[in-house]
Amino acid sequence: MPNGVNAELEGTTFTVYSFVIKENKPVGPRDVMRGANLSSPSVAYRHLQKLEDLGLLEKNEEGRYVVKEKAKISGYLWIGRTLVPRLIFYSLFFTGLLSTEIVTIAIRYFVYGLFPDLLFLYLTLITAIAMALFLIEGISLHKKASIE
Repeated sequence: MPNGVNAELEGTTFTVYSFVIKENKPVGPRDVMRGANLSSPSVAYRHLQKLEDLGLLEKNEEGRYVVKEKAKISGYLWIGRTLVPRLIFYSLFFTGLLSTEIVTIAIRYFVYGLFPDLLFLYLTLITAIAMALFLIEGISLHKKASIE
């Protein structure tokens, strides 16, 4: 795979590539036009050609395009045929951390009758903010990579 693949997989080309992967069958320009909400088959054809030039797609004997290789896209992981932003996994880490902190606060308060230290509450707040930011950005990137 060429080095410039990440730079080339942006915008409509990224959307077309994501669509072809999700279809998991040979597709033509009209299929891509309909599935990726493009304006014309020629626009779809141009992006399919670009992906073929990058070595990510190949034409079969019927002239339809199939996935040749799944690209390693920075900031994303492949789970089956779905691109998942790495930020989602970071938000899951912070969700686990936040849950642990909340359980610790609850145990100290309900079992021992101790109110948590102010610094621990600040730590919990910062963890909640980090979790929320990673989750919001991850969902935003996931929507960008998804085809409706």
